[in-house]
Amino acid sequence: MADQIYPIILCGGSGTRLWPASRESMPKQFTALVDARGSTFQATVERVTDASTFARPTVITAADARFIVAEQLAQVGVGADILLEPERRDSAAAVAVAALHAAARDPQAVVLILAADHVIEDAPAFAAAARAAAIGARAGQIMTLGIAPTKPATDYGYIRRGPALEGVPGAYAVARFVEKPNAEGAHDLIAEGALWNAGYFLFRADVMLAELRRHVPAVLDAAEAALEHATRDLDFVRLDAAAFGQAPKTSIDYAVMERTELAGVLPVSFAWSDVGTWDAVWGVLGRDAQGNAVRGRVELVETTNSLVHSEGEGLTTVVGLDDVVVVTTPDAVLVASKARSGQVKELVAQLRAAGHPEADAHRRMYRPWGWYQRIDLGERFQVKRIQVTPGGRLSLQKHFHRAEHWVVVRGTAEVTLDGAVSLVHENEAIYLPIGSMHRLANPGRIPLELIEVQVGSYTGEDDIVRTEDIYGR
Repeated sequence: MADQIYPIILCGGSGTRLWPASRESMPKQFTALVDARGSTFQATVERVTDASTFARPTVITAADARFIVAEQLAQVGVGADILLEPERRDSAAAVAVAALHAAARDPQAVVLILAADHVIEDAPAFAAAARAAAIGARAGQIMTLGIAPTKPATDYGYIRRGPALEGVPGAYAVARFVEKPNAEGAHDLIAEGALWNAGYFLFRADVMLAELRRHVPAVLDAAEAALEHATRDLDFVRLDAAAFGQAPKTSIDYAVMERTELAGVLPVSFAWSDVGTWDAVWGVLGRDAQGNAVRGRVELVETTNSLVHSEGEGLTTVVGLDDVVVVTTPDAVLVASKARSGQVKELVAQLRAAGHPEADAHRRMYRPWGWYQRIDLGERFQVKRIQVTPGGRLSLQKHFHRAEHWVVVRGTAEVTLDGAVSLVHENEAIYLPIGSMHRLANPGRIPLELIEVQVGSYTGEDDIVRTEDIYGR
């Protein structure tokens, strides 16, 4: 439909302030932090599936997250174009790619830029706001949705309103974008009617491309070259790494929105959160009579106004605390003041500097064929639990420093060992000597689960020599 809005979902962030639940290996937008039924990415996708308003969505994400994106899209039954960024170059480059991608379909397509990690419960109100702002976008404005503030937040940018926009009911010209203020500045901004800048932008593709050419031509040049030399990889489009890497690192706010004369804002009042900190997660979850929000196996005694998040089978208990965050995962624990939970980002930087692998990697690591989880690790051995989805196939590979023993506990494994193929059933095992060429696949209709015991002088993940891989790794 000619009047459809083209949603572009940006989901390249790492969410370090929500460590240890969110890490580089599984960022917050792909985890069920807020709703046990699914991730905020999935909720975002479902928010833009009404074909009377929105066209087929496009997702721009990191190459390493491509199979997570594809799997989560399949889980909610939504098709999308998936563009892969070879590295993070901030939002201006991503918006440039989005505008070019939409313009290839229709130069005057109205594009909606939205993040994958926001919480908006009222999907109809969001769709109505997008339709209203699209009126300004079709008239040549670069529109943004301004959230009505609920508190004098110091971790959001603000938008000062100018005069009303002619022909766009309820919208205003942007007088000024204001960076994150201090507490006093936030009070003053709210008193004068300023809005939170949530990072939602609507524009005609040709208008945004013209503004990018005017203000940051190097960003647009890099995006054009990255798309021109992009390659198809299964169901993904890989942007050219060399070209994309030439894009200056800058946000769309700095690159265009603070410079353009076309910025407009539509005030909206639906409940919104970017769930950027554990304090924000507490704010959107349901709470008990003592003000506590809990997830997982948790027991509390005389604890108030706190968030306690427990993952896995472990039991988390808290006694006599107020206004705290306690997060437990199978391999890391966080205890923090709720008011200072934003400093978790500094903690993660410290963990990385100290070389702690838990800074970025979960114990459970997701792969295009399924996942594996370390059970035990010692000198000259490692034990893993592995699950392979139906139809999944690991690469044909060998190891120089370890042998492996596979014990099937559920399903049937198809094992290739030095050219010979055999089926290994539940409660059966197979031995893979050092240096043998082998592959594991799941030919069945249920997930394949097995226990892998590695024995050798080195059990690191980089002791893998792949000779064939259907996932192009």
